[in-house]
Amino acid sequence: MKLLILGAAGQLGSTFAAVRNHDVVGLTRVDLDVTDHRAVVAAAARETPDVIVNCTAYNNVDGAEDDAMTALAVNAMAVRSMAAAATRVGATLVHYSTDFVFDGEATRPYTEDDRTRPVSTYGCSKLLGEWFAQDAPRWYVLRVESLFGGRQARSSVDKIAAALKEGRRAPVFVDRVVTPSYVEDVRDATLALLARDTPSGVFHCVNSGQGTWADVGRHIADLLGADPGLLVPTSVKDVTLRAQRPVYCALSNDRLAAAIGRPLPGWQDAIRRYVATL
Repeated sequence: MKLLILGAAGQLGSTFAAVRNHDVVGLTRVDLDVTDHRAVVAAAARETPDVIVNCTAYNNVDGAEDDAMTALAVNAMAVRSMAAAATRVGATLVHYSTDFVFDGEATRPYTEDDRTRPVSTYGCSKLLGEWFAQDAPRWYVLRVESLFGGRQARSSVDKIAAALKEGRRAPVFVDRVVTPSYVEDVRDATLALLARDTPSGVFHCVNSGQGTWADVGRHIADLLGADPGLLVPTSVKDVTLRAQRPVYCALSNDRLAAAIGRPLPGWQDAIRRYVATL
């Protein structure tokens, strides 16, 4: 299977670029401007992949409120170009989305059948991307959340771990509920989905379980043998942010587990494996 990875230098893309049991071509933002429709179509025509994996994203949630055009160009219109490119070469399109397509007002993990209602420009741009991805002849929209791992140590998990290791205080939300996603588990689940020739659809590609960021922080502190007293309990309502965040945003991965024949590892196990690499 030949994979064309777009955004190959990023957090998730670099994890795909390391795959050895498939023919992988990785293009970075230096190699390809995904907002250039003709360039995207030409790249696919040149490489003739079986699968186009879109790991690009404009993920500056607050910045999107003031730069909606860029967010829409990268998160939506570029996906439309990828779907057109996939159609021309008969490729499958894999597109990653986000929990930000929901409003965060649920009281149990969101399923793929739940109504989307983004509350930020970023969330709207990602939802549009989901719709455009479905123009491809075969497609998967995989929603991920709170990604961590990969070459770029810039995730919330990394920030908490770094602060604890250095003896600094780390603010953690006590009321924002998440299902973190380890890039290696996301990659493996994606490849399993492709290998099984699963029908097109939307899937929540997150590690199993849920917890607040305070729960995540305490787990990291335990793994590092750090002082949990460095964790500073914080409420979302007490923090001023440019863009509104969904507060309860846990995602159910039951549909994905059924499709690939196994549940994804729990987030505690995923963070344990990642912290062991730091």
